[in-house]
Amino acid sequence: MNVDVTIVGAGPTGLCLAYTLARAGMNVVVLERQPRKALAEPAFDGREIALTHESQRLLQDWGLWEHFPAEEVSDLRHAKVLDGHALKGMNIGPDLGKQSQLGWLIPNHLIRQAAFTQCATQERVHIFDSIQIRHTRTHSHGAEVELEDGRTISSRLLVAADSRFSETRRAQGIPAQMHDYGKSMMVFRVKHEVPHDHVAWEWFGYGQTRALLPLNGQQASVVLTLPHHAMQALQRLDDEAFDQDISQRYEYQLGSMQRISERNVYPLVGAYAFRFHNPRFALIGDAAVGMHPVTAHGFNLGALSVKHLSERVITAFQQGKDIASAELLQSYTHAHRRSSLPLYAATNMVIALYTNDLAPARFLRKTVLKAADALQPFKRLVASQLTG
Repeated sequence: MNVDVTIVGAGPTGLCLAYTLARAGMNVVVLERQPRKALAEPAFDGREIALTHESQRLLQDWGLWEHFPAEEVSDLRHAKVLDGHALKGMNIGPDLGKQSQLGWLIPNHLIRQAAFTQCATQERVHIFDSIQIRHTRTHSHGAEVELEDGRTISSRLLVAADSRFSETRRAQGIPAQMHDYGKSMMVFRVKHEVPHDHVAWEWFGYGQTRALLPLNGQQASVVLTLPHHAMQALQRLDDEAFDQDISQRYEYQLGSMQRISERNVYPLVGAYAFRFHNPRFALIGDAAVGMHPVTAHGFNLGALSVKHLSERVITAFQQGKDIASAELLQSYTHAHRRSSLPLYAATNMVIALYTNDLAPARFLRKTVLKAADALQPFKRLVASQLTG
C-alpha cells in the first residue's frame, strides 16, 4: 500500500493529524495496536484535559468540539496554588491572560472518541487496528513500515504518535531524556458538599501533591500524586475509608467527598526527545514531549505539534513540493522546540522545588510562592501560558 503519510499511534494527536492531512487531500494510514472498538468507544480513564484557548480553537477547526456533550464541557475560571498547610497562595484569574476564563476541562476519552469519529468521515484516512509492526525504515525518497502479517506500507513521511515510550522513536535511533519522577498519580471523580466556583486547586503538600479540577455541578476530578508504596496502601482501603481519607487529605476544602468513578493510577514519567525528526520521519504528541501533569499542558503541546507539522506539510503539498523535505522537518522541529522546551524545563524546576520536603526547601517554597503572588507581571505570564 502506498500513501502520502503513515502515522503510528491512534491516540488523539495521531488521529487529529490524520484528519487534518486527509482534509487537505492526502492519503493517510494510521497504525494502532488496540482493536477498533477501543478506538471508537474508548473507556473513561479518569483523565480530565485542561484545554487552553488555542487548543479549543484547534479542536473547533478540526471538527472535534461539536462532538462533546455540553454537560461534559466544564469551565476553568480561576486557579489557586498552595504550599504545605498554608491557607494563602498564588491566585491566577483569567483577566491576567486577557481572557474571560482560563480554559475548559474535557474528559480525555471523549477527545479520543471525537478524533476517531472525525477520521471516520474522511475516506482518505485508513485506520489499521489490532496490528503489530515488525520493522520501520526510511530512505531518501520515503519510508516503509512492515507489519507482522507481511503487509508493507510505503509513504513519503512517517510520523510517530505512539506515546512517550515510543517504540517507533527508538527504532529510528532518536534518544529521549526520560525523567522518572518516582511517584504514581491517581485520578478519579468525586462529588462534594461545598461549591468549587470553577476554581482549580493545586496543593504542593509534604509527601504528596494534590489537585482538584472543577467539573460541572458539585463534582470535581481529584488528581493525587504519592510515592508508590503510599499509593498501594491507599488502594487497599475500602470505599468508606477511602472517601474519608481523601476528604482529610484535601482538608475538607470542599467538604466531605465521595468517589463516583473508577480509580486509575499512572506512573509519572516525563520524556523529551533529543530531536523531533529524522529524514522522512517526525515525532508528535507525547512521542516528542511527555509532560508532567502539574501544568496540565500535555495535550495542549500535542495539539500544537499537530498544528506545527500539518501547516508545513499541507503548504508543501498544495504547492507541489516535497512534504517531508529536510528543510520542512527542520522548521517543524524549531517551531515545536520553541513552544515546548521552556515550559518543559520550567515544569521540572517547579517539581524539583515543590516536591522537596527538606526544611530549607520548605522555606524557599513558601518564599517563592508569596513573592510570585505579589508580582503581577509574573502572574500575567503564568495566566498567558494557561490560556495559551
